[in-house]
Amino acid sequence: MEIQLVKWGNAQGIRLPKKLTASLGISVNDMLKISTENGKIILEKVFVHRTLEERAKEFGGTLGPYEEYEWGEPQGKEMW
Repeated sequence: MEIQLVKWGNAQGIRLPKKLTASLGISVNDMLKISTENGKIILEKVFVHRTLEERAKEFGGTLGPYEEYEWGEPQGKEMW
């Protein structure tokens, strides 16, 4: 498979075919580590662990403190 290196703003970029990324389990917005070895470019998927607080910040949200909501008395099969 051959692909072309193209100008992308002030950088250069390549486009990876969807069939290739699907076969490697890589999706849009996945983090990749790039390195070189013996003149070859190596891309590896990076598994980034983020806390729930970090994930909420991405969407402008915050976590807690939460107040409990009073739902009233159990009804029907909600009885424990």
